Order: sequence, then C-alpha cells, then structure tokens
Amino acid sequence: MIEFVFLGTSASAPSVERGLSAAMVMHEDQRFLLDCGEGTQRQILRSGLGFKRLDKVLLTHGHLDHMLGLGGLISTFARWEAANQLSIYAGGWALERVRDLMNVVLRGGEVQLRIDYQEVSPGVIWNRHGLRITAFPVQHRGPGCFGYLFEEETRRPFLVAEAERLEVPAGPERKLLVKGQAISLADGRVILPEQVLGPQVPGVKLAWVGDAADIDALVPHAAGADALVIEATYLDVEADMAVRFGHLTASQAATLAYQAGVERLFLTHISRRYSAGQILAEATPLFANTVVARDLDHFRITRAATPSGSAPSDGEGSACQDGKASQAACGGCRMTEEIGA
Repeated sequence: MIEFVFLGTSASAPSVERGLSAAMVMHEDQRFLLDCGEGTQRQILRSGLGFKRLDKVLLTHGHLDHMLGLGGLISTFARWEAANQLSIYAGGWALERVRDLMNVVLRGGEVQLRIDYQEVSPGVIWNRHGLRITAFPVQHRGPGCFGYLFEEETRRPFLVAEAERLEVPAGPERKLLVKGQAISLADGRVILPEQVLGPQVPGVKLAWVGDAADIDALVPHAAGADALVIEATYLDVEADMAVRFGHLTASQAATLAYQAGVERLFLTHISRRYSAGQILAEATPLFANTVVARDLDHFRITRAATPSGSAPSDGEGSACQDGKASQAACGGCRMTEEIGA
C-alpha cells in the first residue's frame, strides 16, 4: 500500500484555496516529502500528519515555488528537535539553490541539523523496506528536472486459513515462513513456506511528475502505473502560454495517462485562472478516471488481488485494512479515498 496526501496544489503562487506545491508519500513507516513550496510546514500540521519520521525530501526541480518552504521547515525541525538529520534528493541545479537557501537558514550556528544532499541522476535512488524509487528525467525550464516512480515489491500473501489448518501458531513462526524460512512445530512437523504462501501479487505503482513541458518521453516511465500525479497548469485555450513557460495543458496530461495506460490520473499545479470544473471538463473526455486534487486530499493505493482467507504478507494482518489507522494518522485531511489496484 502506498498513500499520498496533497499539501499544496497551486501553480506558481498560492491562492485562497490552494497552497504551493508539496505532497507527502507514505509507505509503511517511511515518509517522503515531494517538493516543499512556501507554507508547507503549516500544511503538514493542518493535515494532521505532523513531522514525525519525516527525514526525506524529493524535489522535482529547483524553481522557488517548489522548494522555498524548506527554509522554514528546516528551521522548525531544528528548534523543535523534530529531526536531527534530513536527506534532500534533487538534481544538481536544484541542490545549488537549496544550499544557497541553507546558507541563510543555518548561518550563525543557531540551527543544528545535519543535511545530506543527494544529487539525483536517472535510475534507482531508494530501494529499501519493500519500496523502490526510480528517478527519471523530465523536460521543463532549467536543468536537472526529475519525476519519481514509487514501486512496491512483489509479495506472496500469507494464507491464514491454510496456516490455521496446519496449526501454525500466530507470532514468530509465521513471520519466519513469510521470510521464506521453514519452521518446525512442537509435534515435529516441518512446515515449508510454499505451504502457507499464495501466488505472487505485484505491488502498487505510483508515478509522480512535477512541472513538465512535454509528455512523449514520460510515457514509458508512467506505463501501467496505478496512479499518475502530474501538473495541469493550463487549458488548451492557452496552449501557447503552456509552451512559452514549459508547462502542460489538462488535455496533454490526460493524453499521457491514456497513452501510458495508467489506472487513475491526479492533476495538480492548478492555475488560479481556472476552476477545477474547467480542468476536468478538458481532461475527462480524453481520460475519464481523472481527479483534480485539492489541498489535504488523501489517497491510498492498495492491491486488491489478495486471495480470500489470506492476509498481508507479514502474516499478522494489517492495522490499516479497514482504513482506520491511516485516517487517524491523517486526521486533518479533507478526504481519504482508497484506490483498489
């Protein structure tokens, strides 16, 4: 399961309803902040997510409306002692701008926080805890612009009914079986992993793109994603403006979703000149399963192919199966919706 919360969905400048670009992507106990526009720290508090375990930032590019909020966020982290280390992943030019900002924030030694600058290049940038993140190049104004593909590893669900039939006790024995290790029961029987694990179930896939000027090169990276998040700054009526400033229209974003065969499209980076209804009206004839994101919208992507009588692959069941745990952890969110992949 992968969750994401939109913290800011406005283009270039905030509006009354929308903050600047930022979102939180969550997988198990890992959190990733995608961009950090001005005011992001307040949105994190409003969402109910809080700062706990937030130690990774992924920037799509170095424009100020996507990274200026890092100054306040890092200052708050240090003063509240919310974290002692922060990793920032971004292209080279974006990291240069972040360092310039940090020279102001960290000047004088008042802020004690170790910042790990990770320069991104195309390829895998994270592969831990059952999640792989791959960076891919995106065409926009300026060098070093990237999108990110979040992919869960393939898992074999634990067959609870079969384990109970074989009298495998709940606890460490089941966890060992999930890890692929045989166990011996008290009566001497040896239980093999193959006896209690179902067929492989592919993990979910989330493709995330910030600002972009072209969709053709993005098709292979977004192909088959359960969810695609991408900008829709303009409508076709102002396509010339989109080309001039290196952005997409809603119809271009919808065309990408269709060509890439994604399950659902989420549009963000919305200009103040348009309503959500206008964006939808242009996108949905080309790709029906489209959402125009709002600040604090919360979505969860799950793989619904778990066989009857089975449990998530930890063998213990999931506290999030009914959605209560995640909703409680995001109590300030506007909505929580599950996407069955």
